[in-house]
Amino acid sequence: MYLDYFKFNHPPFSLTPNLDFYCQLKSHQEALNTLLFCLRSGEGFIKIIGEVGSGKTLLCRKLLSCIESSFFTAYIPNPDLSTLELRKAFARELGIDPACLQDQHDLLTLINHRLLALHQAGKRVVLIIDEAQAIPPESLEAVRLLTNFETEKTKLLQVVLFGQPELDKHLNEPSIRQLKQRITFSYYLALMSREELDHYLFHRLAVAGYKLGAFFTRGARSLLFRHSGGVPRLVNILCHKALLVAYGRGEKKVTYEMIKYAVADTEAALPLRRGYAFISLAIGTCILAGLLLMVLC
Repeated sequence: MYLDYFKFNHPPFSLTPNLDFYCQLKSHQEALNTLLFCLRSGEGFIKIIGEVGSGKTLLCRKLLSCIESSFFTAYIPNPDLSTLELRKAFARELGIDPACLQDQHDLLTLINHRLLALHQAGKRVVLIIDEAQAIPPESLEAVRLLTNFETEKTKLLQVVLFGQPELDKHLNEPSIRQLKQRITFSYYLALMSREELDHYLFHRLAVAGYKLGAFFTRGARSLLFRHSGGVPRLVNILCHKALLVAYGRGEKKVTYEMIKYAVADTEAALPLRRGYAFISLAIGTCILAGLLLMVLC
């Protein structure tokens, strides 16, 4: 809606985890460096924990894009699967068609043979699981058992778990204690600092093609940080709504007041003071005004 108006080539605050918009925030870069180091060192289990909206999926895709060709990656983005379904999903990632198999023993045998073949070809196999907090406990145990495949000298499979803090609660269950003991490295993604927020905004605007100088006023950025808590997803949502307000008003900058409207219209944002709830209607009004302006032009 507002791309042409602001001279954007792409939506700067889309919620889609687009690698073009990957920003080297300190915590994300440290996590990526930790992951690459651990994988190269042959560590068995690696865990990355981050709050909702902290950028785990984008970091996961960044890892997939920059991992060396000596690795063979299996990626499971939606792991709310039974033990059998999880093993079948892993088999498919390895290039095995599980449809023709009679039972789980045959499936595990083929997985083992495939891992050995990849090892002999000089490939390290990495299973990357996103949203790992959604894995049922019995399926988590199945993941651990997959790492029992090994030669006399080395493991045939490494595992990276990306999850929300709830994953740690699952790992504290007595039935999962063996898996917890195998996690050799953990990293917790920190949320953005106030200074990082400025860098994040400027980076995304630049990638989107904006070249006309300062876009968010200082007051707007301060309010944005206060009510987003430094959560990247919330920052994107609030910025998108503030852009709609600016567009509807025919303005070229995002101001403190526009961020205030966006916050009032976003349930997940840290709340404004009482008395501001009514202004959420302004976003709808501004959008309609923008559409009318576009039609008339």
